[in-house]
Amino acid sequence: MIKVSSGTLGVLGMAETWLDAPPTTAYLMVGGRCRRDCAFCAQARSSRASALALSRVTWPPWETEETLSEVERAYSRGRIQRCCLQVTDGPGNLDRVRAMATRLGGRVPLSVSVVANADQAEGLLKAGVERIGLSLDAVNEEAFRRVKGGDLRASLAVIEEAAHRFPGRVSTHLIAGLEETEEEMVRMIGLLHDWEVTPALFAFTPIPGTAMEDQASPPVASYRRVQIARHLILNGLVAVEDFTFSLEGRVESFGLGSDELERLLLDGKAFQTSGCPGCNRPYYNEPPRGPLYNYPRSLDAHEVTCALREALS
Repeated sequence: MIKVSSGTLGVLGMAETWLDAPPTTAYLMVGGRCRRDCAFCAQARSSRASALALSRVTWPPWETEETLSEVERAYSRGRIQRCCLQVTDGPGNLDRVRAMATRLGGRVPLSVSVVANADQAEGLLKAGVERIGLSLDAVNEEAFRRVKGGDLRASLAVIEEAAHRFPGRVSTHLIAGLEETEEEMVRMIGLLHDWEVTPALFAFTPIPGTAMEDQASPPVASYRRVQIARHLILNGLVAVEDFTFSLEGRVESFGLGSDELERLLLDGKAFQTSGCPGCNRPYYNEPPRGPLYNYPRSLDAHEVTCALREALS
């Protein structure tokens, strides 16, 4: 069996699901409770959250071969743009992923989010994975140690090695709202961009049953500024050195005039879900009623105006 996100079941036609923003990637989860104990994660080994939860999404179990066949069929019909495997850290999970990569590789663009070293990442890429995700989540050492129970510099070293060996094929996840400053997040985005690593940005989401269930999500205005910074840096429109920050680490200037900044952001792409091509992750870190941290679709003119007002107020 493999776990399939509820939205994915709907877009694959495997269950009756109402979707106002269909996922453009098929999201599957490999493995059960994780050996890791990340304080924000529903799959952490000490979590009291449902074993079928990841972030605020439910992932019912489904027969593996049937699911992979439906993924392949959906991609061939243009209903999805890729498949993404979320892999918990557990015995045999890498072998399962390698087998799935062999099964789907070359047929469907495949991303994998996994705990792995560079050699293990190489094995998955050779098996058919297109992009390998090595999640950082927290961006400063204290938060990383507290939230993930690990060492930020050691994790960065693995990502740097993988990025050097497999240029353009490494991604990572960054979670805003883990008590970092905007400056720390922006500088991490700049460093990852220099390594040709694609950082996907998410907002911390409190999940009942996790160690951080009582912590609040980040302020939307702060998240908008980090979204803008990511968009500008990854598109080569500004460098980190062009930013100015307050003493508290808040973005005060993006290094552009207000008219130029607004012109570059009017398409709203800065505020959409970021990450691998074809990934929109509908409502992964917010309920449909909002506020929407990551828009899973194009924004209308009013939504762009509101997002800009939130960021620049």
